[in-house]
Amino acid sequence: MSIFGEILPINRSEEKNKQASASLSPYLNFDPSVVPRMQPEFLYPDESHMASTARRSNVALPIIGMSFMTGSGLGGMAGLYKGLRATTLAGQTGKIRRTQLINYVMKQGTTTGCTLGILASFYSTIALGVTWLRDQEDTANTFIAATTTGVLYKCTSGLRSMGLGAAAGLTLAGIYTLVTDNDNIWSKARYIRM
Repeated sequence: MSIFGEILPINRSEEKNKQASASLSPYLNFDPSVVPRMQPEFLYPDESHMASTARRSNVALPIIGMSFMTGSGLGGMAGLYKGLRATTLAGQTGKIRRTQLINYVMKQGTTTGCTLGILASFYSTIALGVTWLRDQEDTANTFIAATTTGVLYKCTSGLRSMGLGAAAGLTLAGIYTLVTDNDNIWSKARYIRM
């Protein structure tokens, strides 16, 4: 502003620029009023068929990745234990023992990680299919997917192994549901005691 701001029209354009720049987004360097708002602002309505499938598919990749990494870590520890035992019994020392330990850790870690990653892939794919078919998102999908995964994983080993795989999947699904579900028996029992 100048001393003669009221008399001289010199600063009028500066004031207009300041008002125009007030509506500009400081982060994107454009006027957001130019972009029309589109409705609706969500991908799928909350109760639609695609919403439950989208939720399940968004969880699939993290489950597979975490399963692979967990399996690799657990397998690596088991491989280290096996390697220490084997190299001690063989009387190996120095560079040979170190190389053997690395081989045991890498082989067991990779094998266990791939196994758990494949199981997680089976589970995620089946859970996505069950959610799409049933058009509901509930714990029954978890039980169906886990049981089917156990059966599918052991399908080449005979009926008895398939039954054991189904029982293992059902048990793991039950444990998972008890830990993560807020409307389970344990949380209701805890509120009753209070």
